[in-house]
Amino acid sequence: MNLTMPTAISGFSKLSKSEKIEWLLDTYFSNKEDARNLVQQYWNSDEKLQKLHDEFIENTITNYYLPLGVAPNFSINNKLYTIPMAIEESSVVAAASKAAKFWLDRGGFKAEVISTEKIGQVHFTYSGNFEALLSFFESVKPKLIEDTKAITKNMERRGGGILDIELKNKTEDLEHYYQLHATFETLDAMGANFINSCLEQFAKTFKAEAQAQLEDDVNIVMSILSNYVPNCLVRAEVSCPITDLKSKDITNPSLFAEKFKQAVSIAEVEPYRAVTHNKGIMNGIDAVVLATGNDFRAIEAGVHAYASKDGKYSSLTHCSIENDTFKFWIEIPLALGTVGGLTSLHPLVKFALEMLEKPSAKDLMKIVSVAGLAQNFAAVKSLTTTGIQEGHMKMHLMNILNQFEATSEEKEKIVEHFKTNVVTHSAVVEAIENVRKI
Repeated sequence: MNLTMPTAISGFSKLSKSEKIEWLLDTYFSNKEDARNLVQQYWNSDEKLQKLHDEFIENTITNYYLPLGVAPNFSINNKLYTIPMAIEESSVVAAASKAAKFWLDRGGFKAEVISTEKIGQVHFTYSGNFEALLSFFESVKPKLIEDTKAITKNMERRGGGILDIELKNKTEDLEHYYQLHATFETLDAMGANFINSCLEQFAKTFKAEAQAQLEDDVNIVMSILSNYVPNCLVRAEVSCPITDLKSKDITNPSLFAEKFKQAVSIAEVEPYRAVTHNKGIMNGIDAVVLATGNDFRAIEAGVHAYASKDGKYSSLTHCSIENDTFKFWIEIPLALGTVGGLTSLHPLVKFALEMLEKPSAKDLMKIVSVAGLAQNFAAVKSLTTTGIQEGHMKMHLMNILNQFEATSEEKEKIVEHFKTNVVTHSAVVEAIENVRKI
């Protein structure tokens, strides 16, 4: 079959779902029927639910599934949780579960929210006298807040709202550049829409008042929240006497503790290691963030910026050994919500939040930070004992078998074989070939 040569298409968004699919099939697929069947295979049979999914984003053609797993036995502040995790990477859920079980009998995880301040900025330029601008800002600041009352009244009723607005002079960084730097409390909402609405009203009022009171023009560039929230912090930690670290694969607790601490110290000083170290942390964090309907891209951006806050990219976790006590902790910024957005729309998000006993945003911050700490503990523990590949490749075994379309009988024989053999891709391929020769 001859494919249509790809060309720019006008009005694609106005096409119906079926018309969009047909255009894609005509343009890019040699076997249209197989491609169409695949797209339709992932549609939900419940038309109402499918329509809901279709309306989450634009130009939808089908659903893209990720596995939703659970990691049980997490003791957080003496309360047991089973944590939902949406992720495609092998061994993440298993590692989290293993870390949870390890610490369950050693005091569990402790977590606390340090602060919940969120940030938004109005970026503008002004070429006049700074003292005149500062005087104007101080006089207009009450009006900036007053003009947002229609936006903030519901949030204020619940105890949140605008915390403060500052004028920041950034002209040393960029000529004529200033900010209205605002801080917010958004409670159980992530608050992006609330913050952006306030900022746009600040800009409107600020511009209008400046035209009447200042000799030089204020030019608004943009108004937008920041995903860098260094004052929206949560801390999670585990600790126990070094002797209590002894387990099946930790026969020398003192040696393990020292080696573990050294591995974390390396990630604190070596950016090449820190990036991979922190990526492992985000395996746990992103999986819970995604399962609970939050924005993992915003979390990633803010967390990695925080890892560089001292001028050099570094580990998000830290370890100490003092008075024969092993302590391992994380302190990270997490701007999360448990109301609004997908939390009240996506059925599986609602399912995940109910599994977590309908947490507040602060509770969710604690849970997510613990998931990241647990993931990192499991990874560093593996790296400093058996090595990372032994556990990871055993979890990856099923993916390799599925790639080669192994039957249930073949899987059973090969899984049994690798209970006592090292899993590598080539070894699995050889095992499949040997089984199929029989």
